[in-house]
Amino acid sequence: MSADTLRELVDAARRVVFFTGAGISTESGIPDFRSPGTGLWNKIKPIQFQDFIASDSVRQESWRRRFDGERVMETALPNRGHVAVARLVSSGKASAVITQNVDNLHQDSGIAPEQVIELHGNATYAHCLGCHTRYELADLESEYRRLQRVEPCSRCGGIIKSATISFGQAMPEDAMRRAQEETEACDLMIVLGSSLVVYPAAGFPEYAKRLGAKLAIVNREETPLDDIADLVVHDAIGVTMGYVAGVN
Repeated sequence: MSADTLRELVDAARRVVFFTGAGISTESGIPDFRSPGTGLWNKIKPIQFQDFIASDSVRQESWRRRFDGERVMETALPNRGHVAVARLVSSGKASAVITQNVDNLHQDSGIAPEQVIELHGNATYAHCLGCHTRYELADLESEYRRLQRVEPCSRCGGIIKSATISFGQAMPEDAMRRAQEETEACDLMIVLGSSLVVYPAAGFPEYAKRLGAKLAIVNREETPLDDIADLVVHDAIGVTMGYVAGVN
């Protein structure tokens, strides 16, 4: 049984690092981005960062999507997979979670924020791109409902944006550095629910394997790194990781 093999790999490892993608959160009801027919980008065209910066109307469209569109992420709760990962982190077996997700569910599952490395940012708050002042979404929604727009930063006049990394936006330097450090220190990387096609983020599992770490991939679909992985599990993440971590 592949879950037994994964448990053996975890037991034998000195330092596990998780690399998670949208697939771990689909079991919480959050759609992924690329699945045929159901993926988010099949329904709406993503807004490019340069267009967001250049056009006020594009910025307001972005806020309209946020406040008038589907809001599944806001009510989603951590699932068995998230809880299993949290248990392995809290036990000391795993040191960190490198995630492509922006839903905050790893933190909601009990993992300390400093152990969650968010490569693509976080969708649960916003900030000013100029002075980095944090803005809570509830406050911005109140403004949007009142004015039908979100105004510039009250401190510096800068552009306020969800704290996610958009298409065309530079990757966060601190998160990339920390992800590299964790990758270099681990002896087992477990990929959970990532298609491993979005770079540079997807380069970390490949880098871990190249440095000599074991690589396990749990994903319903095939990935470009299946051929070099030590173990590939095409099964539900919650069931598999729940078994490995002893989470019912």
